[in-house]
Amino acid sequence: MSAAKALALCVGILLTWPAMSEQAQLGPLKGQASAIAGAREQLNIVSTTQDADVADLLADFRASHPDIEIVHTKINSNDIYNQVVDPSTSSAAPGDIVWSSAMDLQIKLVNDGYAQPYVSKEIAHIPDWAIWKDEAYAITAEPIVIVYNKNLVAESDVPRTRTDLKSLLSRKPDIYRGKIATYDPEQSGTGFLFITRDAGITRTTWDLVRAFGSAGIKLYSTTGTVLDRISSGEHLLAYNMIGSYAIERAKEDASIGIVFPADYITLMSRIAFIPVTAPHPESAKLFLDYLLSERGQKFLLARSVGPVRLGLGAEGVIPADRSGAVKPIHIGAELLTYLDQSKRASFLKEWRRALQDR
Repeated sequence: MSAAKALALCVGILLTWPAMSEQAQLGPLKGQASAIAGAREQLNIVSTTQDADVADLLADFRASHPDIEIVHTKINSNDIYNQVVDPSTSSAAPGDIVWSSAMDLQIKLVNDGYAQPYVSKEIAHIPDWAIWKDEAYAITAEPIVIVYNKNLVAESDVPRTRTDLKSLLSRKPDIYRGKIATYDPEQSGTGFLFITRDAGITRTTWDLVRAFGSAGIKLYSTTGTVLDRISSGEHLLAYNMIGSYAIERAKEDASIGIVFPADYITLMSRIAFIPVTAPHPESAKLFLDYLLSERGQKFLLARSVGPVRLGLGAEGVIPADRSGAVKPIHIGAELLTYLDQSKRASFLKEWRRALQDR
């Protein structure tokens, strides 16, 4: 290159430099802008909730955000855990937001660093017990109930407290032997959570478990199976059932009766968080805000899923005369206790011993 041409090239660069700098200050080029905007054009939701239970909620969110393509994938809680830890274990798309009823596993993921922080704009309307580290959010507050067959259980037999239930099994062993059901804590994560919660509230839980053993209680891993067998009359009473499922079934099945225990009502929550690996975190933040908003919470309430948002209470879910009996499971490190395998094994050993102690 001649000296003259080199000089001309340098002059050309200097003359265009302000324009290039101005473009950088204004933002990305059109193609780059599209790529960035694309981060808000998709939302992969991974949850343990059935599609039918969130269909209306998702349709409403789509109507407000038509630019976002939503994919909801229902998988079980263990698969959610494995997918977050190692996405290669799942054929489902990596979640932008994950929510699950397995409270302990969700908290373990957050505790182990798999969630990214986000302070929701709805945070002022959420109780302190429902938020942990600005990463994990309870999106529901669902009562745990006793279910019974209204056609086959005499009104005088319907237990209003756990003491009533224990007394009933002692007074009428022939009627209720083999007719009682609950979750199997060795097979059901939620069942394990509920019974350990009971034991933490009162040591008389073990007296109730011994009464269960004497009554030949039947153990299950799914709510649907238990409700089917209560409806058919194969079983008469079921303990520690997830209330939202029972309430929805009762709307269509007149044989299903529900008791909100007067001594205390455990409130479980489905916990949501945004994984650090979320491909579309901005979409996830929008959706988390929507889940916690008054509008989103009312869509959950329409499916008998208790709202966590302050001001909505549990209207339509928990009777007003039982509102003072609720004991929510707080989101936090205490949920990790029984993920310690030695503590879990010790608890289950005591459970089995109590069932056999007749």
